[in-house]
Amino acid sequence: MSANTFTLEAAAAANIQVVGSDKGSQAVHDLIVAYQANRRTGSANSKTRAEVSGNNKKIFRQKGTGNARHGDKRAPIFVGGGVVFGPRPCDYSKKVNKSTRRLALRRVLGDLIAASKVSTVSEFSVADGKTKSFIKAVKDLTDAKKVLIVAASFDETTYRAARNVQEVLLMTAAEVNIEQLMNADAVILVDNALETLASRTA
Repeated sequence: MSANTFTLEAAAAANIQVVGSDKGSQAVHDLIVAYQANRRTGSANSKTRAEVSGNNKKIFRQKGTGNARHGDKRAPIFVGGGVVFGPRPCDYSKKVNKSTRRLALRRVLGDLIAASKVSTVSEFSVADGKTKSFIKAVKDLTDAKKVLIVAASFDETTYRAARNVQEVLLMTAAEVNIEQLMNADAVILVDNALETLASRTA
């Protein structure tokens, strides 16, 4: 099993549309920011004076003590009191429209192909499900450290063989995103993934 370098001419023959470095940089930026924002849980939370434990009893009388006027002990100036303007749960997610996603994918694929980081193979599978066999199969294709293999689908034994290899990522053509593509030193495209990628860039 050997890999062939995927060229811009081969991409055009497979109906995969790409753009050059003069277009799509903002789309890539917007989509990466959206990916990172969507991973934020937004669960940071602090309690206001209405939520901390304690009662509403006035801590001492209004006049005659020589102290400043105070109400209950849950006020923010006291230890154990509420927090003023502290973090509250919120939604950080961002939406990116389909045309921007398509343009970003075209740009990233174009850059990777122009840099000769994309190769194609007719098929990829590890029949025995062993990690050693998986590593050997990948080494036969590329010497890169971080490898992304994209296919229409993978069988269960191949997934099992790859689960302990952190430097190699298996993704289907329908789910692969530009962040994964950009993080890879080499991208291996299985022939059955080209049609799906073509539809995603059309």
